Amino acid sequence: MSNLHPTALVDPRAEIHETAAVGPYAVIEGRVALGANCRVGPHCHLLEGTVLGEDNRLHAGVVLGDAPQDLAYRGASTGLRIGRGNTFREHVTVHRGTQEGTFTEIGDDNTFMAHCHVGHNSRVGCHAILANGVLLGGYVEIQDRAFLGGGAVVHQFCRIGTLAILRGLARISKDVPPYCMAVENNELVGLNAVGMKRTGFTLEQRAALKKAYATLFLSEHNLSQAIAEIERASQTAEVEGLIRFLRESSRGVARARRRPTIAPDE
Repeated sequence: MSNLHPTALVDPRAEIHETAAVGPYAVIEGRVALGANCRVGPHCHLLEGTVLGEDNRLHAGVVLGDAPQDLAYRGASTGLRIGRGNTFREHVTVHRGTQEGTFTEIGDDNTFMAHCHVGHNSRVGCHAILANGVLLGGYVEIQDRAFLGGGAVVHQFCRIGTLAILRGLARISKDVPPYCMAVENNELVGLNAVGMKRTGFTLEQRAALKKAYATLFLSEHNLSQAIAEIERASQTAEVEGLIRFLRESSRGVARARRRPTIAPDE
């Protein structure tokens, strides 16, 4: 195939679409599937059980489908499934699943900037952006259109909700609700207003989420009480989705940063 560089090493069991291109010194090992118009850059390594849809772009040094960094892994047959239109910048690593028959899964049109890592059995939705050096532990879920700032780290089993945003260097070990902004150590500092506007949310949708955020995270209610108060009235689909996310949390939820109380002068 003319689109394979002569220095690339491609396993005969691999399925490479005729319109895909594989660059210098790339290694495709085992039963790998590469969809139409994919571009694999120099020194990339794709391993057994990795399946890519069409129009994915892999820059230099990307490693997809290597064994999970899980001490319990014993060589089980697992895999990595990737949708279409994703960009993997330099030296991104994405590991395959760890338990027999399981997968790490990535949707469509995501951007993984240089040196990101996606751990085993994680799930990334669509249109998410992971900036340079983002690290995801195993079984992490990143929902659609989330943005993770440079150097952010997400503990295993955590979820980052739809249109949530993490500030650079955030340390996340709790679930971050949809539409929220999180910083530092599991602290919420408001809603992703810019992201919602760019996505086309109406003024009414944004106002409903702002009211729900205030009730959930800024009132004197505990979370269960706040959810109950919100559910007593009819809500938009976005608020209903936010409440559903909170109810499904098993890790616990990041909470709003509290401003320090300043004692009056005596």
